Amino acid sequence: MQANSSDFILQTTDLVKEFKGFTAVSDVNLNVQRGHIHALIGPNGAGKTTVFNLLTKFLQPTRGKIAFNGKDITRMQPAEIARLGIIRSFQISAVFPHLTVLENVRVALQRKENHSMHFWRSDKILNSLNDRAHELLESVGLGEFANTVTTDLAYGRKRALEIATTLALDPELMLLDEPTQGMGHEDVGRTADLIRKVSKNRTILMVEHNLQVVSKLADRITVLQRGAILTEGDYDTVSQDPQVREAYMGTEAPQEASA
Repeated sequence: MQANSSDFILQTTDLVKEFKGFTAVSDVNLNVQRGHIHALIGPNGAGKTTVFNLLTKFLQPTRGKIAFNGKDITRMQPAEIARLGIIRSFQISAVFPHLTVLENVRVALQRKENHSMHFWRSDKILNSLNDRAHELLESVGLGEFANTVTTDLAYGRKRALEIATTLALDPELMLLDEPTQGMGHEDVGRTADLIRKVSKNRTILMVEHNLQVVSKLADRITVLQRGAILTEGDYDTVSQDPQVREAYMGTEAPQEASA
């Protein structure tokens, strides 16, 4: 059944980003359906991170339009985008290493509750957020690590903490930038299961190199090559596309690849 425009939480129209004559993103029309996990894949240099930077307004597009829930957000600032409900989890873990796991989540909750001006002043405000912080930590499998200093966490658990701090901001749309990068096999599986779990009642757009993760999670996949959309579809459709096999995996079948 054909999706209506109202079914799409995020849409881009002819999105272009040029850098001094180099076109990094070329006429990208992206339609992210509400409630789906949508993966953005492609070889290195395909423009995936640039698209993410445009969507979260760390870059302004040269041309084109970005709409969130039907609202034009093309010229909004990053803080405005976050307040609307678009929250990005960065490729490199973005948590405070010398705070405890619980403190990291409380800081994020504090931001959501607009208490940021009281950060260094009121333990009472922070302590009032403990129950919700513990709930979030349990939801990502970190309940027993609440009092652990973040720098002492294993890498995979740091990424789980980052997802918890993202969830603390109650996003309607989560943008995950290579959430399994640098992980061992066990952590990859755990993180994929976590992403599936937290996708309930929200939409996820993710950049991910690990095609086993993509095949497990993604409802729809957009393949970029040289800044433009090469093809779109579900995993079975995309993985059998000759252009995708050539551009993304060379002579290897995508099903056999893990990075």
